[in-house]
Amino acid sequence: MNIHYHSYDAVIVGAGGAGLRAALETAGNVRTAVITKLYPTRSHTGAAQGGMCAALSNVEEDYWEWHAFDTVKGSDYLGDQDAIDIMCREAIDAVIDLEHFGLPFSRTPEGKIDQRRFGGHTRNHGEAPVRRACYAADRTGHMILQTLYQQCVAADVNFFNEFQVFDVLFDGEGASRRAAGVVAYELATGDLHVFTSKGVLFATGGYGRIFQITSNAHTLTGDGPGVLFHRGIPLEDMEFYQFHPTGIYGIGILLTEGARGEGGILRNGLGERFMERVAPTVKDLAPRDMVARAIHAEIKEGRGAGPDKDYVYLDLTHLPPEQIDAKLPDISGFVRTYLGLEPKTDPIPIQPTAHYAMGGIPTNVHGEVVIDANNTVLPGLYAAGECACVSVHGANRLGTNSLLDINVFGRRGGRAMVEYVQQVDHPDLPRSVVDPTRERIDAMMHSSGTEKVGTIRSELQVAMMRDASVVRTGESLQEALRVIHELRDRYEKVTIDDKGSIFNYDLTEALELGSLLDIAEVLVLGADARKESRGAHWRDDYPTRDDANWMKHTLAYRDESGAIALDYKPVVQGRYEPMERKY
Repeated sequence: MNIHYHSYDAVIVGAGGAGLRAALETAGNVRTAVITKLYPTRSHTGAAQGGMCAALSNVEEDYWEWHAFDTVKGSDYLGDQDAIDIMCREAIDAVIDLEHFGLPFSRTPEGKIDQRRFGGHTRNHGEAPVRRACYAADRTGHMILQTLYQQCVAADVNFFNEFQVFDVLFDGEGASRRAAGVVAYELATGDLHVFTSKGVLFATGGYGRIFQITSNAHTLTGDGPGVLFHRGIPLEDMEFYQFHPTGIYGIGILLTEGARGEGGILRNGLGERFMERVAPTVKDLAPRDMVARAIHAEIKEGRGAGPDKDYVYLDLTHLPPEQIDAKLPDISGFVRTYLGLEPKTDPIPIQPTAHYAMGGIPTNVHGEVVIDANNTVLPGLYAAGECACVSVHGANRLGTNSLLDINVFGRRGGRAMVEYVQQVDHPDLPRSVVDPTRERIDAMMHSSGTEKVGTIRSELQVAMMRDASVVRTGESLQEALRVIHELRDRYEKVTIDDKGSIFNYDLTEALELGSLLDIAEVLVLGADARKESRGAHWRDDYPTRDDANWMKHTLAYRDESGAIALDYKPVVQGRYEPMERKY
């Protein structure tokens, strides 16, 4: 295969919202390359529907401190309060930035950015729901992605589209090690490209494809965390994975929480509004982890709907038809297309769907990657968005905080990277840095094994959905771990049918599967070790939160023997003391 060499000051891996927002900070200041395995406007940020929160007070009285309280409480007190304060305080400027970039927000009659209710967002520290989510109908992420991409094009950002990063490069050893670039595979040609750079920022999104039912696109395979974990960088809080309560039954495509913000109601198979029993104050707008478990309980206790009683309903039928058309046009189309139902007259079958990773690559509030419990910074390496763990989401992310996260910390990471790369010399790497990636690809292309990528991936997804999803036990997690180890052995014998060099998705999916197996193993080991229930991590055998022993973040490393080792670091406390989560 051909090898190409490039030199940039800054490389950004991923062109979703976090990557594009970072690129806007670096463009015009340092020579920047954005490497993306998809055309930028196909990035998964475009699938985000409901909104981006900020205490603008355009519709109701609101303050960033209230937003911070809701985020801390929603995180089940595992979120770092210094980072949460920054995110909620800078949320207002982040929304105004997007408006100035040209984002077409939905408007109030007075022309202000409109705001609606979302799960877990309250006024006056939990008193009642508040309208905090800024939105563009139910396609807010799409609008953010298009707007940021247009701004990047105007800023002459250099894009390398349909290039997949398979390795990260370092210069120096031990304490003097710094990030020095990446190796990427060009899908259109099969060529390898070495990008040497002073700084690298990963913004590669999530990894929902470890689960069978997910709202995530097929491309969300944990590329960034997988590459860095392979290179000895720890992963943080991977046991906390959020299941969105309202995925289309059997498919997992998301139906935005904004539907409940507009007045939608969850009903069981008996027609009961069961969230009144779980969260009497905010009802259907409780945090996602609580709603997902409530749905699971209704099904488990025989109150589900359908022939197998394995789903519940999202009911919009009482809403004015014109409200559904104006505020929820996309999800209405999804329901008509995939279920053949009319949401104005038919209740919608839904089930929890794997949606968002609270854990990921450990960073500080500047987007700098940290590599141990002492928060030691690895110079030149950054991460932002869903692939990163700041940690502002803790054990459970509130709806609309994801689009906020990518904008606040994408901007912060980009600014920090500019400051760093302007102060250091360009790394001088040998041409042989490409060899490990080339050898991996050669081995996969010439494998004579009998195992198929699709079979192993499907078995992994089924096991993770069954044993490590909304509700877990020690027994189920051990079974998931047994399956993962068996699949890892079989992965060593995997083969691919396509031996060509042009858009060889057999090859890229085979390499992605390695990351999925790593991430699944880290998630299960962290979940098995954490003997408590907190946020999205619910253990039926340990059903209470244990602040005395588990008010700490998990760090997972691949040690020299190849085994995964766990370490821990304290949660950053602040003004809000842990309390029982009542809604």
